[in-house]
Amino acid sequence: MIRKITGGRRQGYAERSWGFVVRWWDRKPEERATWRLEPLVKVGPLRFGMNPDEVASALDGAVAHVSQGLGSGQGWGRYTKWGVTAVYGENNDLVAVSIDAMDGPLVRLGNIDLIARTPSEVRADLQNLALRQKVSVRVNWSGDPEVKAWGISMGAAQEQGLTPEGYVQRLDTMITSALVVGPELAKDPYGSEPVSRWRDVRDEPPHPGTWPMRAGQERQCWDWTPLESVGPLRFGMKPQEVAAALSEEPTTRHGRYPFGAPWEDLGQWVLQEDRFDHVGVSAHYASGFSWPPTLGAVTIHGRTGPQVEFAGIQLIGRSVKAVDAALTQHVEERDMGLVLGCGGDLGVDGLNMFVRASRAGDVLVSEARFCQEQWEDHG
Repeated sequence: MIRKITGGRRQGYAERSWGFVVRWWDRKPEERATWRLEPLVKVGPLRFGMNPDEVASALDGAVAHVSQGLGSGQGWGRYTKWGVTAVYGENNDLVAVSIDAMDGPLVRLGNIDLIARTPSEVRADLQNLALRQKVSVRVNWSGDPEVKAWGISMGAAQEQGLTPEGYVQRLDTMITSALVVGPELAKDPYGSEPVSRWRDVRDEPPHPGTWPMRAGQERQCWDWTPLESVGPLRFGMKPQEVAAALSEEPTTRHGRYPFGAPWEDLGQWVLQEDRFDHVGVSAHYASGFSWPPTLGAVTIHGRTGPQVEFAGIQLIGRSVKAVDAALTQHVEERDMGLVLGCGGDLGVDGLNMFVRASRAGDVLVSEARFCQEQWEDHG
């Protein structure tokens, strides 16, 4: 869902109101619970094997405000008040717990704080502990440490903060989150079906745990005509025309099988995205009844993609917070409007462009998605 923010209302960028939950900005840091992790057995009051009623009771009667299949076997429930998501197996038993970076409990393993810290610092602490205990540390799908012996798969999320006026803003730092699992999922936490029903990462490219950044002088400079084209790519191009314009074959391709609608042939794979790692862009395709995939949007990768400007504002590879501030100032001075994408991405009303955030290790840099007029972005 794209949300429009009227010009001159800087606070609108930050307004997200759910009256029935405690939001992280309503909770003081000292009010976050501190939980102990007993590897493969329990985390805080949650013991692996509990059923949903027992989990709710352990969380002081908390309600899962967002859930899927809860209480009917494999499913999950997000307990927003606590900042945790509980994942259940076939027997309706707790098999995994996800801890949010911004508002989840502050989980400790021994003397290591796992949550809401700089990712590289947690990585170093875990590696030192693993060395002492003679267990192995591997890299998971997101490039973060994973330890089978402890049932831990670390993650990271963009940190958010408050402006002096008290409004939410995106920051340029990453902070740690974690998925902790019971013994049956420790071998492959994200590859197991109960977890994949909650968070499917199968289409995510495997990450080596490094984030190389292309220097500014090594980047191409692309022009942008809103709603029509960006660089050599014009909306409406066919996939083979996109590859020819970039002089590069796709590094990876993603698509889907049809949902069985009457106008779709069963079993026919539909292309949705091509990723071009050398140039540093992703092409997103639209398709539908009686027409093949055509270019509907282009994402310029923050760490490696070409530079694109809007009104003198460099959009790619910069501080996300700085780009947000520059765009906000631009529209306020001209009484224009801002739009907020479903992922918190900021754009200028009417241009169908969104400034996104791309991870570069412990920090984030800006990237952008440019869309044709008919494209409805879903993050």
